[in-house]
Amino acid sequence: MKIIISMLMLISLQMCSQVKQSQNKEVMENSATKNNPYYSRTDRTKLNVPNSEWRKILSPDLYAIAREADTERPFTGKYNDFDELGDYYCAVCGNHLFRSDAKFSSTCGWPSFFEADKEGTAYKRDSSHGMERIEVVCKRCDSHLGHVFNDGPPPTGTRYCMNSVSLEFVGDSEKK
Repeated sequence: MKIIISMLMLISLQMCSQVKQSQNKEVMENSATKNNPYYSRTDRTKLNVPNSEWRKILSPDLYAIAREADTERPFTGKYNDFDELGDYYCAVCGNHLFRSDAKFSSTCGWPSFFEADKEGTAYKRDSSHGMERIEVVCKRCDSHLGHVFNDGPPPTGTRYCMNSVSLEFVGDSEKK
């Protein structure tokens, strides 16, 4: 009986370690940059790509959020509880959006920032779902990132509430 219990515990521990390894790999890996001819972290030229083309390039989750203004479920995003030093880029086109030192824990369920790269973000009025909000989009490719609210911390008083799926993180230690 002890042998059976020991074997079950060993198998359980092995399964947990396998799941954890795949989760860590998923956090740092973004498949949107593969096979995307429009992706660049240096080119800020405005893109005019039709959604029919984006649908061929982007993953279904990224397409739904970035191009159809869908929202990921709260507390599920890979950057919600993430605090490494580095930069956040648009997962669709590679445009710079945020610096990690502007990120804060808002407990709203999505990664939140108090300041955005003014050259990387643009804003649109959003009257969907019976609410008046300000949508934040990538200035280069017009992809939906999230919304901005006036309830953030000093020094700006703003809270950029972003979808993790729309973001790509590059840590300071990864830069060359």
